[in-house]
Amino acid sequence: MGRLRIESFSLSLDGYGAGPNQDLENPLGHNGMTIHEWVFPTLTFNKMIGRPGGTTGIDNKFASQGFEGIGANIMGRNMFGPIRGSWKDEEWKGWWGPNPPYHTPVFVLSHHERRPIEMEGGTIFYFVTDGIESALKKAQEAAAGKDIRLNGGVSVIRQYLSKGLVDYMHLAVSPKLLGAGENLFAGLDLVKLGYSVKENASGEKANHVIFEKS
Repeated sequence: MGRLRIESFSLSLDGYGAGPNQDLENPLGHNGMTIHEWVFPTLTFNKMIGRPGGTTGIDNKFASQGFEGIGANIMGRNMFGPIRGSWKDEEWKGWWGPNPPYHTPVFVLSHHERRPIEMEGGTIFYFVTDGIESALKKAQEAAAGKDIRLNGGVSVIRQYLSKGLVDYMHLAVSPKLLGAGENLFAGLDLVKLGYSVKENASGEKANHVIFEKS
C-alpha cells in the first residue's frame, strides 16, 4: 500500500503554512504567497504552468520529487477554493483552470456533498463528506499501490498528523515571517507521534526538511 506523503509544503520561520483572511485575491491568506517564493523560479513550477525555463538547483530537485510516484491526491476544501458553506452552484472548479496540475483523482474533504468534477489532464475532483480516514481509504484504492500526496491546507495536515497517518513530510521552510495565520505544529508533539527528522538541505531560497514516521 502506498505512503501518505506531504510534499513541498511551504512554511514560514515562525511556523505558519498560510496567512490570515483567505479570499479570492489572497488564496493563501494575507502575505501567504511570500512563503512560496522559493518554488516560483524552478523548472518544475514553470513546467506545471506551461512556462519555459527555470532553475534546476536544489529547490527544483525537491519540487520535482514531490510529483514522483503519486497515484492520488487529498486536499481540504479551503485549498480547493474560498467558498464556505453549502455549494450555491457548481461553477467553481478550483484555482487552477481547466487543466489542474494533479493529473490523478483528487479527494476534497468537505462537509457538503457535490458531484465529481472531471477536468482536463486526468484530474477528477471527488468530494468526501465522511472524514479524513474515509478520504485516505478512497485515495489508497484509487492510487492502486502508488503513493498519495496530502496537499493541505494546514488544518487538514494537522488532522492527519495528529492521528499519525502521515508517513513522509517534506517542508520547505522559507526565510519569512507571517506573524499570524494557520500554525502547522501548535499543540502537536511530533516526537510522541513517532516522527523524526531524516534529512535537512539548504536550497537556493528555502531550507528543506524531511520528516518520516518511525
